[in-house]
Amino acid sequence: MTIQEIQEEIVDEFGMFDDWMQRYEYMIELGKSLPLIEEKYKTDDNIIKGCQSKVWVHAEMKDDKVQFTADSDAIITKGIIAILIRVFSEQHPAAIIEADTDFIDEIGLKEHLSPTRANGLVSMIKQLKMYAIAYQTQLN
Repeated sequence: MTIQEIQEEIVDEFGMFDDWMQRYEYMIELGKSLPLIEEKYKTDDNIIKGCQSKVWVHAEMKDDKVQFTADSDAIITKGIIAILIRVFSEQHPAAIIEADTDFIDEIGLKEHLSPTRANGLVSMIKQLKMYAIAYQTQLN
């Protein structure tokens, strides 16, 4: 699936819920299905700066695609990173770099987060794209 198709799928899924309590519960469930980072990668180097909670992300290149794993010490934050990893993992670096993240506004996520969590969301996106830029540079 392309990044755009995955984003559309997420927008549809969030559209099934009537209120934000249900959407938060769904995000928590998504967090539970997150491909977890190995303990050896839970280092300060892999912590996303700018997040209120601790969020670790590890990236690897396999078959010219970036694979992400992550974890967080907070359940909502874990759900947020799970959504982002679902969108960006198993994609080519160029596609990650070029991808927009309008789907976050479409599902209303940013407006339903505290300012510190919203800043953390931006930091997560930035970090995932930085990994993609680093891998794209290696490919060139």
